[in-house]
Amino acid sequence: MPGRDEIGFFRWAPTPCDCLLTISLVLLAELFENKWATHEYSSGAPSLAPFAFHKRLRGYKPTPLVSLPGLADRFGVEKVWLKDESDRFGLPAFKILGASWAVVRVLQARFGLADEVHSDIDRVRDRLAESPPIRLVAATAGNHGRAVAWFGRLLGVDARIYVPNGSAAARVEAIKSEGAEVIVEGTYERAIARAQRELGSNDLLIQDTALEGYEEIPGWIVEGYSTLFWEIDEALAARNEKGPTLVLVQMGVGSLAHATVAHFRRPQLDSKPVVVGVEPDEAACVLASVKSGHLAELPGEQRSIMAGLNCGRMSAISLPILQNGMNCFVTINDQRAREAMRLLADEGIVSGETGAAGLGGLLELVSGIDRNEIREKLGIDGAARILLVSTEGRTDPESYEKIIGGHNQQRRKLV
Repeated sequence: MPGRDEIGFFRWAPTPCDCLLTISLVLLAELFENKWATHEYSSGAPSLAPFAFHKRLRGYKPTPLVSLPGLADRFGVEKVWLKDESDRFGLPAFKILGASWAVVRVLQARFGLADEVHSDIDRVRDRLAESPPIRLVAATAGNHGRAVAWFGRLLGVDARIYVPNGSAAARVEAIKSEGAEVIVEGTYERAIARAQRELGSNDLLIQDTALEGYEEIPGWIVEGYSTLFWEIDEALAARNEKGPTLVLVQMGVGSLAHATVAHFRRPQLDSKPVVVGVEPDEAACVLASVKSGHLAELPGEQRSIMAGLNCGRMSAISLPILQNGMNCFVTINDQRAREAMRLLADEGIVSGETGAAGLGGLLELVSGIDRNEIREKLGIDGAARILLVSTEGRTDPESYEKIIGGHNQQRRKLV
C-alpha cells in the first residue's frame, strides 16, 4: 500500500510502480515522476485487426502526421510531430476508431457474426435488419457519444447518448445531427450511472470507462485506438524517419493513454520513448489513482475547458497499464490549453481545448523554474523527437472563436 515518506510525499512500498511526487511551481502544476516505469516494461503487442477493419470502412484515409519545425525550434529539439485528428471519417475527433471497433465486436458476440464484421459493413447492416432491433447507448463529454451515434446511423440502428450538465450546445447538437436521442444528466460519472441504470433488454452500452463487471467493451475501445498509432508508424517509415523519443498524451479516463503505452511498450519495438500523460489540474483522476494505488474518484464536478478530459474517475482496466508503463504525469490549467491552441493555430492546425492538451503539457514541462532538470530527465534536447496527438478539431466553434479569434486579431495588429 502507498504511504508517505519522511518529507511528506507519497511513495510506494517496493512494488513495480514506485513513484516520487514533485511539484512544478509554475501555475501550480503537478508533476508526478514514475520511477519504476521502465522502457523494458511490455504490455504485449496490440493487434493489427482494428487497423485492417478501419481500412475497409468507406471513406477511410489516414489522418495527417504533421511536422512542426516552428515548434521544434521553439523547444530546441530535432522534431515535433502532431497527429491531427480533426477530420476522422468526417468527424472532428479520433473517437470513432474506438467506438466502431467496439460496436462490431459486440455485434460479433451478440449475433454470431464472423467474417461479415471484418469485411463488409453492408452485410452487417443486412444481418441486423433480420434481427430484433437494438439501440446503442453511451455517456459522453461529446466526441465519444457522437462517434457511437454516427456508427449507429451507418449500421441503421438507433442511439441514445447521455451528456453531462454544462455540455456545449454545439457538441449536443452535433450528437443530435447523427439521429441520436440526447439526455442531459449531472456529471460525467452520473451520466454513465444513469445510462447503465436505464439500459433496456435490446440496448448495448458502448462505454470507454471500464467499471467492475464491465471491462470487455472498454478494452475493445482501447484496441480501436491502436489504428492511430499504426498510422504514425507507417507515415514515419514512408519518410524514412526515426520514431519519437518523447510522447505526450492527454488523459480523460485513460483509454487513449492506455493505447499509447500498449503501442510504445510493445516487445517488438527496439527503442521505446518516454511517455508522459497530461491532465487538467481539476480533473486529474488518473494521477490521483496512480498516487493512491487504487481507483480514486474526484469529488464534485470537473469544469476545465478541456471538456473531453473532465472525468472524475479513470477506467479500471487502464490503471495497471499506466502504473507500469507511463514515465511521468503532468497537470495543466486552462490557460496552458489556450496557449497551446494558439500556438497550433499559428502553425495552421485547428485544435480544440482537449486536442491541444498534449502540447499544453509540453509547455508546462519546459516553462517551470525546474525546467532544466525536467528537460534532462525527459531527454528534451537537440536530439529529441516529440510526438503530440491533437485528438479533436473545432468541436465547440463558439469557444474556439473566443480563444483563437482574439489571438488572430492581436497578431494582425503586430504585423
